[in-house]
Parts: sequence; structure tokens; C-alpha cells
Amino acid sequence: MPARSQYRPAACVKVDTMKLPFDEMSASVTPASPLVEATLSLVHDVVRTRFKQAGTSWAEFSANGDVAPVSEADLASVDARILASGYRYAWSAGISVHERPDAYKAPPGAAHEDMGFQHPNAPNEPADSEGRAVRGIGDNVVRHERDLTGIARYIRTNEQVLGYLTAGVPEGTIAVIEDSGGTLTAPIIERFAGVICAGGTVRSHLGILTREYNIPCLMNARLAGIKDGDRIAIEVSAAAKTTEDYQLNRERVARIWLMNR
Repeated sequence: MPARSQYRPAACVKVDTMKLPFDEMSASVTPASPLVEATLSLVHDVVRTRFKQAGTSWAEFSANGDVAPVSEADLASVDARILASGYRYAWSAGISVHERPDAYKAPPGAAHEDMGFQHPNAPNEPADSEGRAVRGIGDNVVRHERDLTGIARYIRTNEQVLGYLTAGVPEGTIAVIEDSGGTLTAPIIERFAGVICAGGTVRSHLGILTREYNIPCLMNARLAGIKDGDRIAIEVSAAAKTTEDYQLNRERVARIWLMNR
């Protein structure tokens, strides 16, 4: 962005056709996702309008700490315009869907708490000689020496968490949750034998928490055919997903098995 002292457009210049500093910066940056580009465009429109109303130079406008170029109401308007187009945000925390069901894509799977997710891209393979049937895959946070076997428990409500706080978490519980932020399960997370999360990445808050507590965890899981109370195993001996894997869109997954024996 040019120094403020070097950029002093006349206040009378038509703003709609005038290039502002963020226009020059945007032209040199690789385009982001469609949502990011649309949001930036709408926010830039707001700034242009505020600048035109100010009737001053860009240097004076941008340095004026008494007037916010973009207000909370402006951001709410941007959000409303995006949703009015029919777009719905992808979620990484289940609480987002519960608080704003009109703004986020509905989570895959059944609505009942004791039913599992039903991801359309989850694997569905016959059981092997050990009675293990692949029913899901996910991104391994940390590579462990041995795979983990336990009982799947879907954690979806505050009431469930309070119940576990009171009665304790049964030994061998593998929590299956939607919320990659980790807020819902934070009070009891260290008591889980393992965690499977339907959203996020290994860099999400939940991934960081499980890494710190040394709890086996798979993020961004795609699973189907696993119900609450099923005995499952997760392949935490698989290679951990890295930042480079995400950047290169490299597939590196760990398996989730339904145990028939």
C-alpha cells in the first residue's frame, strides 16, 4: 500500500471509478476463495461509500480514528447480502449450526443423538479376517505407536457433557463430535481415550487440545454406519497430516473400523 503522504486523491474525484490503495494491493495478490473474494468486494464497496461521504483525502480519511470506515452494521449487511444470494457457510463448529441454522449448511447424518453421521463419501468395506470393517477415514493429528480401540459415544449437547462431569467418562470412550473448536468438550476432553471430529483440520482448536493432552484424534472425519455404543478402532498409527499435505491437497488419511468381534 502506498504511503499516506504519497496518496492524496482529490475529494471531488468520482469514487466509483477511482482506484484506492486496496485496489492496487488486490491486483497483485493471488485470488482467494470465492467467498473471501465476494466478502472483500462488498467490504470495499462500503469503504468507497464512506470515503465519498467523508469528502476528504484518503490520507486524512484512513488516519481518522474517530470514524470507523466499516461498522458492525455494515458487516451485518455484507453477511445478509451473501446469504441472500443463496450461499450457506461451511461450518467447523457445531454451535454455529445450532445458533444460525439459516446461515450454515446442515451437518450430514441423522438428527438423533444416538445415531451416527452418514457422510456420503465415507468408505464402506466388508469386514476383514479380524472382523474389522472400514466405516470412516480422517486426518490423524499425531502418529501413535498403536491403533486405538474403544466405544463410540456421540457428544452433541451440553447436557451430555454435564452428565459426564457428574458421573464420569467411562473408560475407553472415543468421543465422536462435530465441534472442531473444542469448546463443548473442553471440560472433559482429557478423560477421553480418543476423539473423532467431523469437522476442522489438525490445526483446529480441538486438534491442538488433543495434541497437548496426548489424546489420539482424527479430524475432518468422514464416517457412516457407526452408531453410539459401537465398538470401533481408529488408525492412529497412520502418518499424521501435515500443513504441506493441506497446501498441496495431498490425501493422507487414517481409517476408522467398526469392530464386529
